[in-house]
Amino acid sequence: MKAVSVVTIKKELQHRSQDELIQLCLRLSKFKKENKELLTYLLFEAHDETAYVESVKDFVDLEFEAINTNSYYYIRKSVRKILRHVKKYARYSGRKDTEIELLLHFCKNMKLLSPSIKFNKTLINSYNRQLALAEKHISNLHEDLQYDYGLMVEELGFIS
Repeated sequence: MKAVSVVTIKKELQHRSQDELIQLCLRLSKFKKENKELLTYLLFEAHDETAYVESVKDFVDLEFEAINTNSYYYIRKSVRKILRHVKKYARYSGRKDTEIELLLHFCKNMKLLSPSIKFNKTLINSYNRQLALAEKHISNLHEDLQYDYGLMVEELGFIS
């Protein structure tokens, strides 16, 4: 079965009643965890973006505390997992400032990791890539926000 385009889906949804739309949303939420998480964000958390960002930051902090630091192999796997979550939660929001804040928080936690990421090239590259991505998104924001986030990027700094 081939999926139809978003435009076609939008046109079809406009012809449905409110009850049918509710049933479609509920049925959609049963199939994938991400669908349910997105609906949760849209219904309960989208109105207060700062609280959402803080809850994701708390989640990231907990995940970094739980990292097995016995070897760099486990650290790399855990960091990639955390980054996947950060990107997913940023995608739910769809706002660039939220994505920047979450990426910078992720980089801050990476820099504080013990043992240091400075001794592992893969972790250094991951850190620098996320910092560069945050910097790229910062250039599209308002000047005041650019300055504030720019200071945060300078404070974190690239690792060579």
